[in-house]
Amino acid sequence: MEMVITFPGGARVDASFDGFTVPTDQPSIGGGEGSAPTPFSVFLSSIGTCAGIYVLGFCRQRRLPTEGIQIVERIHPDPTGMVGQIDLEIQVPPSFPANYYDSLIRSANLCAVKKHLEHPPRFNVYTRVNEYTMGNSSL
Repeated sequence: MEMVITFPGGARVDASFDGFTVPTDQPSIGGGEGSAPTPFSVFLSSIGTCAGIYVLGFCRQRRLPTEGIQIVERIHPDPTGMVGQIDLEIQVPPSFPANYYDSLIRSANLCAVKKHLEHPPRFNVYTRVNEYTMGNSSL
């Protein structure tokens, strides 16, 4: 997979991939306009939405209704201000069968984002001159 990160103006930074664009911005206190979530908020939301897709899949496989199900993600900082703990509370309606509660938790734990955080990738950050952005109008 390849993503192209662009700078459309102000403090906005967008990620484009597979025909989609994920916009980000900073709040006004951070020099932005608050027109989109911050990159870090998008990252954090990927954890809950990833768990959610596994919960949704579990319910669909068993033809269980998903109305009234939601996941509340709570972020707890450590003493340094970094994320120290993330809670994912799967809220179900009273009618949801109790015998599936543990299975919902196991499903949410299959989240690929969570697994990548538990076993993080290596990062290779480098610079390369892009000839196409150097004002070459013949391309």
